[in-house]
Amino acid sequence: MADLKIVIQPHKRIALVAHDNKKQTLLEWARYNRELLAHHEIYATGTTGAVLERELGIPIVKLHSGPLGGDQQIGAKIADGEIDFLIFFWDPLEPQPHDPDVKALLRMAVVWNIPIACNRATADFMISSPLMEDTYERLVPDYEGYRKRQIQRQQLFGQSMQLLREDNAGNQE
Repeated sequence: MADLKIVIQPHKRIALVAHDNKKQTLLEWARYNRELLAHHEIYATGTTGAVLERELGIPIVKLHSGPLGGDQQIGAKIADGEIDFLIFFWDPLEPQPHDPDVKALLRMAVVWNIPIACNRATADFMISSPLMEDTYERLVPDYEGYRKRQIQRQQLFGQSMQLLREDNAGNQE
């Protein structure tokens, strides 16, 4: 599968997400990096976004709470090319009622080759990278062949179902 180059501009679109037990850690990290974050567009889920906006004094694009679809909203924005990277402080020791949504969000980040930080150390490395202030050519697999294959499968399935219906109709006569 060939790759497409998608240019990430110097002005990044960053999603910040944190589970309840990690919100304070994310807030401390964001306070420390406030000046840098202020130069970028920040997205966050529900409560996390409200707390960050109030504490940092910078605008935050606030989405739904994670369990109410916020994780899926961020995943959709990643798939649509509207998020450049994800900082998601998740709690590996606490079961989450919306765990499938969390896995889907992380999967979208991997599918679309979005940088992901799941802890403070990784977030520090990402945000201090020289690439934060420059353009970056992100390589993403060209999924056009996959999309065409899916359509061909659907067409074949539809044809098979039609043949079965015709066969069943002929057997009933």
